[in-house]
Amino acid sequence: MGELVLNAIQDEYPDDFAWCYGCGRLNEAGHHFRTGWDGEKTVTIYTPKPEHLALPGFVYGGLVASLIDCHGTGSAALFLHRKNGHEPGEGAEPPRFVTASLNVNFMKPTPHGIPLKAVGIVEEIHPKKFKVTTEVYADETLCAKGEVVAVVMPSTFVQKG
Repeated sequence: MGELVLNAIQDEYPDDFAWCYGCGRLNEAGHHFRTGWDGEKTVTIYTPKPEHLALPGFVYGGLVASLIDCHGTGSAALFLHRKNGHEPGEGAEPPRFVTASLNVNFMKPTPHGIPLKAVGIVEEIHPKKFKVTTEVYADETLCAKGEVVAVVMPSTFVQKG
């Protein structure tokens, strides 16, 4: 499962909005999650680092929750970007989302040393609010399920210089 996500929505975020610890490409210390399309579903692939242990052999749950969170907001951005007639890589600035709610259910312990694959389905529940259901796999093992309600980032999030 060493797949690479091409044309990730996070690559399109303007510099002012590319600092998220989970998915911000400009955050040196961050995870750099990258979310793209896989047919009608969304996908993020991430290999946990040695420091992401809960205990030897297993990933700590906070990383899995962070993966589901950023996958959810990235998936919502992909969905609305496509709805607006654009795809990542075309140069159009995508919408940016924030998390309104996050729910994570851990199904099985997440093994360390295996790439994790988050697979999402997006449902529009309001013109500015989307629900993303995500399943996280380590190889073929379903380790976690989550749901993110993502909302279009309010203009109040933009810092005035």
